[in-house]
Amino acid sequence: MERGTEKREGPGTPHQALLAAIDMGSNSFRLEIGALPHERYRRVDYLKETVRLGAGLDSAGHLTEDAAQRGLACLRRFSQRLAGFEPGQVRAVATQTLREARNRNAFLLRAQDALGFPIEVITGREEARLIYAGVHHLQPPAEADAGRLVIDIGGRSTELILGQGRTPRVAESFAVGCVSLSMRFFPEGQITREGFRAAQVAAGAELEEALVPFGREHWTEALGSSGTAGAVSQLLLASGVTDGRITPTGLRWCIERCLEAGHVERIALPGLKPERRAVLPGGLAILYTLATHFDITALQPAKGALRQGVIVDLHERRQALLRRRPGDMRDESVAALQQRFGVDTGQAARVASVALALFDGVREALGERADDDSRRELAWACALHEIGQMVSHHDHHRHSAYLLSYVDAAGFSQSQQRRLGDLVLGQRGGLRKLELQLAQPLFAWQVLCLRLAVIKCHARGPVNPAALRLAMHGDDAALHLPPAWAETHPRTLYLLQEEAAAWARQGPFKLLLA
Repeated sequence: MERGTEKREGPGTPHQALLAAIDMGSNSFRLEIGALPHERYRRVDYLKETVRLGAGLDSAGHLTEDAAQRGLACLRRFSQRLAGFEPGQVRAVATQTLREARNRNAFLLRAQDALGFPIEVITGREEARLIYAGVHHLQPPAEADAGRLVIDIGGRSTELILGQGRTPRVAESFAVGCVSLSMRFFPEGQITREGFRAAQVAAGAELEEALVPFGREHWTEALGSSGTAGAVSQLLLASGVTDGRITPTGLRWCIERCLEAGHVERIALPGLKPERRAVLPGGLAILYTLATHFDITALQPAKGALRQGVIVDLHERRQALLRRRPGDMRDESVAALQQRFGVDTGQAARVASVALALFDGVREALGERADDDSRRELAWACALHEIGQMVSHHDHHRHSAYLLSYVDAAGFSQSQQRRLGDLVLGQRGGLRKLELQLAQPLFAWQVLCLRLAVIKCHARGPVNPAALRLAMHGDDAALHLPPAWAETHPRTLYLLQEEAAAWARQGPFKLLLA
């Protein structure tokens, strides 16, 4: 296990101020612990293990048991370092290998048990956004208005981000990385000139669609983030070829040294760590393709990477919860989706006011499960429960669920988006379609609050969020209806009685109308 050498936790960093990020990459797993006193990033600890998870995908797209065991053993060691951390202080993200793995859900259950914290599989674009956040925070641009190209070559994917200041304008992920390319074109570690040519053609074919949006006219500096760029920069510096900048000439020099070695195990270059040898040829092929196709004369090594971006993002989420900021990136994404899909924001706000009032009535009884993020999930589901009406009014809840599960939404992980999709799918209709999800008590109560709010707001007019009160009655739910309200709202009362019948037939608990 590689440990960072920067300053460890000291008296000036209270434990509750620490934040931790776990980056479950295709080549390496990394644990970074940091803090942001006065918005300035400070590393406290850093652990890294070469796990080669990406090399463990078989021909059917399943993660092998050997690869899974390597990952689980690493996460158990990370768990020891995270002893004493609260859930809100830790965020673990998984990238391309687990985006691809067909048996990822089974692995994630074991992985979360080993780590002791939830693990999110993030989309390629979300990965790119977080990479840019890490680079920007640790390495501000020389000029505020300068365009910047950030490149991150991982084990099975490459992220390109074009940004200005702290804002990523274009962010894309491409399914080509140093592990996948090395395995395919340098089998059993054999290095040939033909292998390099074929690897560069394959990389070029994958990256070709990026030539226009990431063209040379859009940026003034190029930065290489994370392992591959850092490793090549170090070996060029240690060999005296460049001052650490990655240039086309320097890359050609590296490729020739690899060809002379003939096999990855015989590569002996100053500054190159042994665990990097196996994936160096694939990484060099991608770097050289990028340099020649995108006219990159000098790629500077970047200070930040995905793990720092995760910590910066986690810090911003905590600040939003403390109301020191209006909201985090997820709130911005929700507002953008409302505008994009023409949501009736007045109706969304009415549904949210009722659903959250109902949820607050049972939060204490639900205990730790009903944390601030679960309340915000319910609010986001209310804000977006009608986005499917842009597709069709008929069965719009199904269209809403599909869109929420698969649309690009910065700040959200794939798993959180699908949870939101399941929530809005459950806003109406039978409950059997969510039978497995409803086995989770917190999810069942969130669905109930959303369904009741949609019923109460069905007339799309002004509502009193405090008119109805939800409470736990043993294992069941009790909805308290003031007699005067019930008498003046017969149509809503009828719909609530139908809802109680639906929960009696198919719900995990009963809905009692008191």
